[in-house]
Amino acid sequence: MDSVVSDASAVSDSPAVTGIPAQPQAPGVDLFQRDTDGANTPAPDAEDGAQDWQLDHTRAPIATKIVVAGGFGVGKTTFVRAVSEITPLQTEALMTRASEETDDLTATPDKLTTTVAMDFGRITLDNDLVLYVFGTPGQQRFWFMWDDLVRGAIGAIVLADTRRLTDCFPALDYFESCGLPYIVAVNHFEGTELFEADDVREALTVPSHVPVVIMDARKRYSVVESLLAMVAHALEATPE
Repeated sequence: MDSVVSDASAVSDSPAVTGIPAQPQAPGVDLFQRDTDGANTPAPDAEDGAQDWQLDHTRAPIATKIVVAGGFGVGKTTFVRAVSEITPLQTEALMTRASEETDDLTATPDKLTTTVAMDFGRITLDNDLVLYVFGTPGQQRFWFMWDDLVRGAIGAIVLADTRRLTDCFPALDYFESCGLPYIVAVNHFEGTELFEADDVREALTVPSHVPVVIMDARKRYSVVESLLAMVAHALEATPE
């Protein structure tokens, strides 16, 4: 018994507390003093990769909302996934035979899933400008959600596929009717003919003040350029 007591005393000189075993202590360090004033506690490291403005708690970034709409299978989910700096929120569901008569897969035969609620991503465009990007579902049976998704948005991007331009007419009509600034982004698919922006504008009868851009929803830089065009157009349309 005496040997056991002597061994425990050698391990730690800190006061014994009933029910709590003695803890090892480095020479010359007072555990109670360290816990009290934190003098020996190392300063927390700055967040890796964080920018100065992100660590300044007195400066809040401007958060804005943009909606990405368009027809079924036009690339809205790909658009959000390509640009989001966070893991995007996706509500993808497997397509079944029940939708064969309503969802036309002629142009996208390899499509296996579809968005049933929304897509959500985030991108920081400037030191104090953060965009929240919401992708709408394309099928007509989910259009009832558009009113909620559009609320609070500064503008919208209507994705178009030149193989089926008529699919984006409902989105164009919707944003025209609600007065929300929008641009048209033509998602160029591989193996399809590349049209000029003016040709697409004429085919869609889009007003001259509405920007029309050609882009690739799979490429981040192309998506960022589309978002910048949307922000610039929204500032022109609603400068206040």
